[in-house]
Amino acid sequence: MSLRSVQRKASFDLLEGESSGDGGSLFERLISDLPEESVFINGRASRRKRRSKAAKKKKAAEEPLLELDGPFILSENNAPHEIGMKFSVCESRSVVESACESTVVETDTESSRVSCVSYVELRQRYVNSVASDDNVADDASNYKESSTAGKWKPESIGGAAKLESMESLDWKRVMADNPDLLGEVSSVEIAPMKYFMGEIYGGNSLRSTISVGNEKKRQRVYNTMFHVPFRCERLIMAGFFFCVDSFLSLLTIMPARILIIIWRVLRTRHFQRPNAAELSDFGCFIVLVLGVTTLQRTDISLIYHMIRGQGTVKLYVVYNVLEVFDKLCQSLGEDVLQVLFSSAESLSSCSAENFKLEVGKFIFDAAIAIVSFILHSFILLAQAVTLSTCIIAHNNALLALLVSNNFAEIKSNVFKRVSKDNLHNLVYSDIIERFHITAFVLFVLAQNILEAEGSWFESFLMNAFMVYMCEILIDSIKHSFLAKFNDIKPDAYSEFLEDLCKQTLNEKPEGRPKDLTFIPIAPACVVIRVLTPIYATLLPYGPFMWRLFWIIVWSSLTYVMLAISKIMVGLTLRRLANWYLNLRQERKQHMD
Repeated sequence: MSLRSVQRKASFDLLEGESSGDGGSLFERLISDLPEESVFINGRASRRKRRSKAAKKKKAAEEPLLELDGPFILSENNAPHEIGMKFSVCESRSVVESACESTVVETDTESSRVSCVSYVELRQRYVNSVASDDNVADDASNYKESSTAGKWKPESIGGAAKLESMESLDWKRVMADNPDLLGEVSSVEIAPMKYFMGEIYGGNSLRSTISVGNEKKRQRVYNTMFHVPFRCERLIMAGFFFCVDSFLSLLTIMPARILIIIWRVLRTRHFQRPNAAELSDFGCFIVLVLGVTTLQRTDISLIYHMIRGQGTVKLYVVYNVLEVFDKLCQSLGEDVLQVLFSSAESLSSCSAENFKLEVGKFIFDAAIAIVSFILHSFILLAQAVTLSTCIIAHNNALLALLVSNNFAEIKSNVFKRVSKDNLHNLVYSDIIERFHITAFVLFVLAQNILEAEGSWFESFLMNAFMVYMCEILIDSIKHSFLAKFNDIKPDAYSEFLEDLCKQTLNEKPEGRPKDLTFIPIAPACVVIRVLTPIYATLLPYGPFMWRLFWIIVWSSLTYVMLAISKIMVGLTLRRLANWYLNLRQERKQHMD
């Protein structure tokens, strides 16, 4: 019993020395002192091996075994965890070092390793009774004396120190000592007037909810409010006068060409095949004459009473529906004229064998163009009558029409993702719409001249001014926010204006994406239809020849006036186009 207790104490002191950081010298000394025949075996393993005890003794005689079995605890917070470990070792030093190094935890990169072993129990059983009790006792006493200096003490472990008891936390006393402990939460309990004064001098403000902008933000605001509206309106006005020039060309240049062709045929009395341009003029002139003739047979008062008397659909709804069909007819009219001009080129250059076929194609395409533009003329006439009805009405129908139409346009365009090319098309559409509104205003003016009584001119001017201002305002807002949301610079509108100036000068560079396509046939039919009754009132009563003479006089005067207007508008546009192109060229050279 004394031998067993001594051996147990020696083993415990062994682990104490290792936990205190004495290194491997203790283990070497212990293993060197143990007898070669002595082995430690596990109790559980020994019970399994009792059946072959003779074989085990023979094996123990040939090779020493060291078996360690015992629960020991690895913990950082003194919580016991039993871990059964078994080691079978051939070399005593390496086994003991590995068994003890498994219990070591590195707590600091610069400090020595501290053992977390809180409890170790080693059960040792001496199997071969070769060594005597005195030798073992002497070895144990020698080891104990040598390891006394580095003995491990549990009090040195910080986790094992006993915490001193503290008094309970008094929350009221803590808040009384430090009233600003909770920051803004404590401010709720102050007086209302004090809170209000605190908000005035140091509370939340609008600037705390919005980040401070920079120069890029400032330039973006300036672009939205000033640069884009100005450049957009400048482009629309230039495009409007371009449309006026095309309209005057249809009423002056095209009739002059046709008269020249007829005069040449009558003078030479020799018919020759016309070229493509002459055939195109003939086709457009036939479409214009048949369109005016059809509208002349239309009763405008009947259309007016039909629109005015209905109660199911509102006037602004009718106007919006007609505007949609107007845009559809514009797209269809462009395609129809392209087909008609293609047939004219084929007819002018065809052989004698295909002449009849090409004539048939030209006539068929001209018939399609006539139907298309007559339909478009009726739609424009209905729009003009609707606008006239809203102006004449005394129940704010014009205001309702402008609000619904313009804000529906903003809603349908502003919140969409558009590219630069789509914006280009949208600007051209706004230019054509501005010209159509001018034609409608002329229609209203003619109707007032013919039918209005009393002082109507001031009221007409106010209504016309309201219509134009609404259009300008809505177009500016629409393009400003389109440019803002799609990150389009104001220079894009300058580029569009540059393309329009090149189109005015009949320059056709390869890089120009799109031309302003305006077909003035349908608006010309409406204007002629409206102005004809006014000229009829100026004709004197008398014989037919006398009336025919005055018709020729008034027509000639009107043609001269239109020709002068064409010359003035055309020359002004060309000069402004040259000036703007030179200005753009100088700016590009200056930037380079």
